[in-house]
Amino acid sequence: MSAVLPAFELKQITHRFESPGGAPLEILREVDLAVRRGERVAILGPSGSGKSTLLSIIAGLQRPSAGEVLWDGREITHLPERALAPIRAASVALVFQQFLLIPHLTALENVALPLELQGRPRAEAHLQALALLKDLGLAERAGHFPRMLSGGECQRVAIARARVVEPTLLLADEHTGNLDPRTSESVFEMLLELPASGRVGALVLVTHNEELARRCDRRLRLVDGRLREEREPAI
Repeated sequence: MSAVLPAFELKQITHRFESPGGAPLEILREVDLAVRRGERVAILGPSGSGKSTLLSIIAGLQRPSAGEVLWDGREITHLPERALAPIRAASVALVFQQFLLIPHLTALENVALPLELQGRPRAEAHLQALALLKDLGLAERAGHFPRMLSGGECQRVAIARARVVEPTLLLADEHTGNLDPRTSESVFEMLLELPASGRVGALVLVTHNEELARRCDRRLRLVDGRLREEREPAI
């Protein structure tokens, strides 16, 4: 049954913040969204429109003011953190603009860490991490610390760390913001290929780059707290 369910689903998601003046500010308004396995979805919108908040709610890192989040048909919105955390670790991976690699760990150790946190033996986790780094052309960088890597290499390590658990959902938040155009293109192509590879269920990315967004299967724009699907064909 789970094979036909969306990778994730949002039902009537509303989220409010308290403004500096004390009045509630509604940043998301009754958002509905379902994303199937294999889909690549881009979310666009101006700064401050709530894109990162929406991504955080999808990832289960932030609870909405109202509505439900479902992963593979399972409602997770009201789960206590102690129950949610292990499900999130196995189901959702994130890639950020800032890379967020652990500076005192090597590239290999950064990629292996999610597996070790799941209880996999260290040797097995390192072997799988090394295979993934080889796949991304980073085998010779496996023993390097983040400070010894270029921005593009750091982002590829971050993608490898996200891939290693084979998540149902990969979320990317302005993942190319710190990269030059050529490296940005390379990283984006790498992300687009992941759902087809079977190593990632679905890809959802937040971006300001209209050209990159058009190459996804679906393009959504967040305007006045609501998601609007744009029907122009992908290129």
